[in-house]
Amino acid sequence: MKVLIKKNYDELSKQASEIIAEVVKQSPDAILGLATGSTPIGTYKELIRMHKEEDLDFSKIKTFNLDEYVGLGGDNPNSYRYFMDHELFDHINIKKENTNVPDGKTKDLLDFCKNYDKRIEEAGGLDLQLLGIGSNGHIAFNEPDEELSVNTSIVKLTEETIKSNARFFNSMEEVPKEALSMGIGSILKAKRIILLASGKGKQEAVKKLLMSDKVSTYLPASFLLLHPDVTIIADEDAYSLMK
Repeated sequence: MKVLIKKNYDELSKQASEIIAEVVKQSPDAILGLATGSTPIGTYKELIRMHKEEDLDFSKIKTFNLDEYVGLGGDNPNSYRYFMDHELFDHINIKKENTNVPDGKTKDLLDFCKNYDKRIEEAGGLDLQLLGIGSNGHIAFNEPDEELSVNTSIVKLTEETIKSNARFFNSMEEVPKEALSMGIGSILKAKRIILLASGKGKQEAVKKLLMSDKVSTYLPASFLLLHPDVTIIADEDAYSLMK
């Protein structure tokens, strides 16, 4: 596990975008696994800048997102499809049909989950997976629990995650209680993984992860120890408990 410490959020975003851009340049038809939330926004802004100013070409790139709230369609401003369109896809030359975000409004959720992993496999597998980390150590919506899902599945959100995500909604009551999420096994199949951690709110999770010497279902991010090519990019605030 490689750890890169950056002075601040902007430097973190720049570093992450440079790694992604390198993958895109080397493999113009690469398959990227993408994340939502506040942490990757700076990375996406930098990728948009590279596309507009340096002609970074996404025309053959395919993407698969980690998760989506159950019950929210792409036209809902709080959905992750809406987030991805507005924060990245609408500003680069990626084909809409090449962008995949779990469908929170699908009628058969179980069937969708089963097929989502299959679609990733049929596309050739993820060349790179971008992750954030929750304050409780979750990755995607894989929450600390006795058991974790291996494959894409329907997950119940913890009270802590609902509270954390309430800032994106008008009230806590509006936050969906379930989500579709890629499982730990789905994530670990990616050839390369980048995990971003920014801010003091993530310092406890980062410390626990970096101090881990074995996997625990109560720290989902610890399963990254099983992967041969993981880069953690943290800013100084997120890394502060390790100093």
